[in-house]
Amino acid sequence: MNLRHRLRALLCGALLLAGSPAIAQDRFAAEGTFDIPAGAKFSQEKLAKIGEFFRKQIADGKIPGAIVLIQQHGKPVYKEFFGVRDPDTKQPMTDDTIFRLHSMSKPITSFAAMMLIDQGKLKLDDPVSQYIPSFAKAKVGVEKKLENGEKALDIVPPNRLVTIRDLLLHTSGITYGFYGESLVRRAYGNADIYSGDFDNKEFADRIAQLPLEHQPGTMWDYGHSTDILGRVIEVVTGKSLLGYEEQAFLGPLGMKDTGFFVKEKSKEVMLAKPMAWDRDFRTGRQGRPDTYQKWESGSGGMVSTLADYTKFAQMLLNGGEYDGKRFMSAATFKDMTTDHIGKDSGVGRDYLYFPGDGFGFGYGFAVRTDAGNAKPPPPGSLGELKWDGASGCYFIIDPKQDFFFILLEQTPSERQRIQRSLKLLVYEALEK
Repeated sequence: MNLRHRLRALLCGALLLAGSPAIAQDRFAAEGTFDIPAGAKFSQEKLAKIGEFFRKQIADGKIPGAIVLIQQHGKPVYKEFFGVRDPDTKQPMTDDTIFRLHSMSKPITSFAAMMLIDQGKLKLDDPVSQYIPSFAKAKVGVEKKLENGEKALDIVPPNRLVTIRDLLLHTSGITYGFYGESLVRRAYGNADIYSGDFDNKEFADRIAQLPLEHQPGTMWDYGHSTDILGRVIEVVTGKSLLGYEEQAFLGPLGMKDTGFFVKEKSKEVMLAKPMAWDRDFRTGRQGRPDTYQKWESGSGGMVSTLADYTKFAQMLLNGGEYDGKRFMSAATFKDMTTDHIGKDSGVGRDYLYFPGDGFGFGYGFAVRTDAGNAKPPPPGSLGELKWDGASGCYFIIDPKQDFFFILLEQTPSERQRIQRSLKLLVYEALEK
């Protein structure tokens, strides 16, 4: 996605908030965060507005369908299937409809890495080059202006090596090449990094040859960091990324349909698809979830279902535990879900800081730390965890109110508007 498209999407989101039905200001604390005390319940009458909203999106031809689940205290309080999973076949949405997660893959990969850290098999401050030797020669690209006014890229040594912590926090300097206008981003976009049938090792080596966008640890910059983390996991465990994840938690959680492509030919018909006019996900490559490939993109290559992702989200809401089994110690989980890029961290933010105003970032999630400056402030409790993906999939985990919600849809063009609207409707339905 180029900068013009990205800024337009952000502007549309801001206009949506400005034009949305106002949420009563007394429902926010003095600092602006959602202020209903813990123990709030959902009004079924108000939740009905979610259905009205999505039926209108479908009737207006914006999306073919969607699934929304809200689960509180371990039980669904709202679960609705809207429209169809495929606008061509008209097959309905179901629990086992398969969605491309895109960046909602990142929390899964990050959780896998944090499990290894919890077990002492990996350390946050380990240099990435300890596991991927090609990163020992990583350089930083610094833009400079020439006498004729044009920009050029000066390649300089890093102030320090990229670490595992950097990969988890997106402070590695590794970026994406499909949005933004910097020379480093252009280098990524021109490097043909997706050519051929490559595996995680080869992809990591390709990225290591490209300059870092920033000095390690200095700027939150969204990119292929989680893909590189996936390769580190393979080196540490001696397994493929998916092989380790299936053994460590996907299998025990019963997430049988979560992976990097549709595992059974018979299930390809279960793939959700966007509207015909909305099938460019603008991520620099065309993913084929119905075709086996060697690359297991921990950053954005996974597919999953509502039935599967519900278990993952509930495990996160439970603090790393599910159905009596603890997957991560309470101390490590707390560290994972704590903001590590706040004002005293030395990490900068620019206009491409996707977590948004009022949010910091933990090891794999955005973490709400304050209300931000938006007027009205977006709803949410302090400590809220969230992330989404280019396909439109989105989740929120609210430990204070002991609930999470998941939105599964396939709409790269409409996703930000729909996600914001849904979140407003969900929080408007909470009552003391």
